[in-house]
Amino acid sequence: MTALGGVAAAAAAAYRAASAGGAQAEGGFGGLVQRAMEQGVQIGRSAEAASTAAMLGQGGVTEAVLAISRAELALQTTVAVRDRVVAAYQDVMRMPV
Repeated sequence: MTALGGVAAAAAAAYRAASAGGAQAEGGFGGLVQRAMEQGVQIGRSAEAASTAAMLGQGGVTEAVLAISRAELALQTTVAVRDRVVAAYQDVMRMPV
């Protein structure tokens, strides 16, 4: 499962829980963000382990490149989401009261 696929699956689960009337089920939005961040950290650790194994000759270069690509995608996704949240916050702050 790709990083983006994992985040999308977590978002879909949160949406289903909220639409079923249980907005606090499974931690709500905060839980979704926390799980996504934990998954991103885990992907980064996997990439680090794969690259270390490849440098020591214990793993394949292909696996290391794929793990690093997954970590890069997870980081790019995180940055894009953060940028959207900051932009939304700025829009809210500019609204007249």
